[in-house]
Amino acid sequence: MDRLIVGKDDEGMRADRFLSENVEGFSREKLKSLFKENKVFIGDMPCKASRKVLLGEELSFGLPKIEVLQVEAEDIPLKIVYEDSDVVVVDKPQGMVVHPANGNYNATMVNALMYHIKDLSDINGVIRPGIVHRIDKDTSGLLVVAKNNDSHIHLAKQFKDHSITRRYKAVAHGIFKHEEGTIDAPLGRHKVKRKEMCVTGLNSKRAVTHFTVQKCYEKCSLLDLKLETGRTHQIRVHLKYINHPVVGDKVYGYDTKLDRLFDGQLLHAYKLGFVHPKTGKYIEFESEIPKYFDEALKQS
Repeated sequence: MDRLIVGKDDEGMRADRFLSENVEGFSREKLKSLFKENKVFIGDMPCKASRKVLLGEELSFGLPKIEVLQVEAEDIPLKIVYEDSDVVVVDKPQGMVVHPANGNYNATMVNALMYHIKDLSDINGVIRPGIVHRIDKDTSGLLVVAKNNDSHIHLAKQFKDHSITRRYKAVAHGIFKHEEGTIDAPLGRHKVKRKEMCVTGLNSKRAVTHFTVQKCYEKCSLLDLKLETGRTHQIRVHLKYINHPVVGDKVYGYDTKLDRLFDGQLLHAYKLGFVHPKTGKYIEFESEIPKYFDEALKQS
């Protein structure tokens, strides 16, 4: 059975909507059918689609088998920053997909993890073993991976409660008028381009990004960003919203000569901190900024 824990931002939401916004790879109608078939539970009791979920509740549900029934371990280089019996911290390179999905069944971080790590949590099934959170394919930087289910549940709750420390570096277009600021704008699915996110008040969740301008160049700026929430594509969409998109962003950015020099957005998750699921102590890690950031700043 798959499991999800209700976080602060999901409290009071209908159970069917809660599933549709937190389970990937299945259509909304397919997930709704689980309720009709009594395959969604809170405790031992079947959950109705219209039931309002409460903070801290755990929903368990049985998803239908997906097309990819087996993920193969692959001998792919993987930069492991830290590892113990409960967690692994990985520094993901730009261009690597985190887990298998349609069109990307091989050469993902999961394929590499399965080769290098003996045990991984199985809460997210065979496609996403150990995966507690993601960063985009063309975003580089730090991720924490769970080696057992207890660690996975503990870490997932921290992400739901927004108590994880996550800081990013980005090269953004344009010169900022202020040295620091906060973008507080709700994010939801684009009503036409369903794979994209946008700032909207319709079926959205609160999203907050804090930024500090480290240095301004002729055409762009180097930013330090702190996530208060962790929505899909949050930094990329927020910077687009204030007309300072990330350099190299093929979806939300510009198409300038500078952008075309890079294979993806210049966004790097350089700091990650969390409470260790077993020791209860806060631990924090940092990753060096990729060298191609310097190339962009020199060109600007």
